[in-house]
Amino acid sequence: MNNVASFVVLIWSHVTSAALHSLWHVYTVTSNIPHLPSMMAVVMVDGVITEHYDSRTKVTVAKQAWIDAVTHKEPDYWEKQTNFWQGQEHFGNINMAILKDRFNQSHGIHVFQVLHGCEYDDDSVSKSGFNHHSYDGDDTLYLDMENRRWIWLQSQLEATVRKWNLNEGWLEFMDHRLLEECPQRLSKMLEYGKSVLQRIQRPLVALLQTQPSAPVTCHATGFYPNIVDMFWMRDGEQLHDHVTHDQLLPNHDGTFQLSVRLNVSAVPPEDWHRYACIFRLEGLPDKIITTLDAAKIETNYAEGTKDLRNRSFLRRGRKSLPLTELLRDRTISSRG
Repeated sequence: MNNVASFVVLIWSHVTSAALHSLWHVYTVTSNIPHLPSMMAVVMVDGVITEHYDSRTKVTVAKQAWIDAVTHKEPDYWEKQTNFWQGQEHFGNINMAILKDRFNQSHGIHVFQVLHGCEYDDDSVSKSGFNHHSYDGDDTLYLDMENRRWIWLQSQLEATVRKWNLNEGWLEFMDHRLLEECPQRLSKMLEYGKSVLQRIQRPLVALLQTQPSAPVTCHATGFYPNIVDMFWMRDGEQLHDHVTHDQLLPNHDGTFQLSVRLNVSAVPPEDWHRYACIFRLEGLPDKIITTLDAAKIETNYAEGTKDLRNRSFLRRGRKSLPLTELLRDRTISSRG
């Protein structure tokens, strides 16, 4: 995933899904952000970016080799996708101008984003659609699929939403696109990418700590799919106190990473053996158990500690690095 694609996805990192399969269309319109296209878009299948478009190239391109199989049955697929995103770019710029006016803004950096798509659960054979809008990091409106009505979350959008809800033809179109066309497209993509999207990839799991008084982070990286459960336990029971869960994040190679932190300042050293980090991945028959053990912790606050594979951080000096930098080093090393 390139930096632009990462920006498009991670800016909406608070949107999560427990569905078994999903198809996301995400596009972002920016204002006054240097070195970024004014519009960027990605398509994601089960959390994997399959297509990318931006206002500089104005062409939709494949981000996975297997997706080119779509052209065997749909030779004009990429042309249609390019036309679609060019249309979204046009309307996205219009909406950006409307939002600036609604919020009485004429200067500064602004970001408008739309996420729409569908989810499908193999077990319950249920499907659902969604359409969410965000402006400058805050949700502004969404489509209530059950009642087929737009709902505003910011008072500045009330007039716009009332107008949209009077357009019955558009509501019918969104209903058809999200509940009929989207699941059909998702089914095709799952078939095209079966060897990749339905694989099982075990993670590399380790304990990390930036300094003796810092929380111990249980970090898993390089796993697939993204249907995962990760938590700390004490004496076989799941912990909720003194535990912080981080967001599930994508890696550049299509796998994922996840962290959960334990505040060890609240744990007497003689009780450490009672604690363990548990990682469970959909498709893996066994869970990965990592016992809280000082000898297993990878850290950078002493010369004699473990080195996150290559001691690269130790060569930077004894000053403790931020955890995000430790995670980055470890994620890179896990991919070789």
